[in-house]
Amino acid sequence: MKRISHRDISLATESFGTAGNPALVMVMGATASMLGWPEALCQALAGKGLYVIRFDHRDTGESTTVPPGEASYSVEDMAGDVLAVMEGYGLERAHLAGMSLGGYIAQMVALQEPERVASLTLIASEPLGWDGPALPHISEAFLEHFAALGSLDWSNRDAAADFLVESERLCAGSGAPFDAAAAKAVALRVLARTDSPASMFNHGSVTTRADWTGRFREISCPVLVIHGDEDPILPVENGQAIADGIPGAEIDVLRGVGHELPPRWLDWIADRVAKHVSDAGL
Repeated sequence: MKRISHRDISLATESFGTAGNPALVMVMGATASMLGWPEALCQALAGKGLYVIRFDHRDTGESTTVPPGEASYSVEDMAGDVLAVMEGYGLERAHLAGMSLGGYIAQMVALQEPERVASLTLIASEPLGWDGPALPHISEAFLEHFAALGSLDWSNRDAAADFLVESERLCAGSGAPFDAAAAKAVALRVLARTDSPASMFNHGSVTTRADWTGRFREISCPVLVIHGDEDPILPVENGQAIADGIPGAEIDVLRGVGHELPPRWLDWIADRVAKHVSDAGL
């Protein structure tokens, strides 16, 4: 574990593999700490010769949190956090893998600092600055689930964990039975790593400062899109829009997969991402 100070916040990070190998910085989605990237995936990527770095977003895990409803930062600030992680590890250039909001942030970094981003892997993500016909988004079932946030007692760890488990269940595709016990174990770890678990939902109010309309089309580094065909948060049309809009981008659609990183797909994802990174080079 390594802490990185950045402006007025502290970011908790963790690395896998050997420093000096091609670096892959993993950027998780909204409300998710570094635990959103399964350790098995990080270890598998490191085993393929990558130097893997994951980190807690601000307002998650062991990074700096502010009270619920008091976030004043922007998505651009979260992109700055990614660059701060790179600086903290002495990386002039790195590959980025982003999931959901993390993919949105990774696109932003690639546009802000193109010389520092060797490739992008965008998992369950949407295009930054979409400028076409409306794309489908979050399911009604998920919106109904989130409506219960206002009455959730975060001091009751079992109730809070059950809420997070239900979130994971709603994200899961039909390709395998949902493992509630495994999800509960992760949820309890998530809750144990923060003194303010409700702060993770500050991400829901974070917006952009700049006008990014159509900008994703300007991304020039190699791009790999991985998307589940049953994603209830950002349906697969979002991933297809990224692949169609960025010249040379590739897309792999995973059958029976939702907005998740299922254990049965982790080895395949590690193989595919490692190949993408190797092909892109530094």
